[in-house]
Amino acid sequence: MREALGGKIYTGKDYVRLSKDENAAKRLFIEKMAAAVDGENLIYVTTEKEQLALVPIGAVRILVTADIDTIKERFAARMRGNLPAPVAAMLERKHGCFDAEAHDVHVHGGSPKAQEVCELVKGLKR
Repeated sequence: MREALGGKIYTGKDYVRLSKDENAAKRLFIEKMAAAVDGENLIYVTTEKEQLALVPIGAVRILVTADIDTIKERFAARMRGNLPAPVAAMLERKHGCFDAEAHDVHVHGGSPKAQEVCELVKGLKR
């Protein structure tokens, strides 16, 4: 996506690198995202619902989802084939927590493909 859309990618709390003070870093990040709504792209990936509050009005939002069994398989693969029961329970608890959030594009189970998503985002970019 980065190659097709350009811009910097931030995930989770990567923005804390913008300043030694976390609150200052958060303010700088919010400013960067607001500027990106009508300027250069910025891609922000989060798996924490509370971080959605950082995303400004007018930003293009992409919801990426998968079936719980697929998510568990992927986590198990990362953990050398063993998915501990507490991790499985956490995944089940968090599964679907973003489903009701407003979004412009929904990717489920890898469809639409990344290139199609990029074209959709280019069409939505204000």
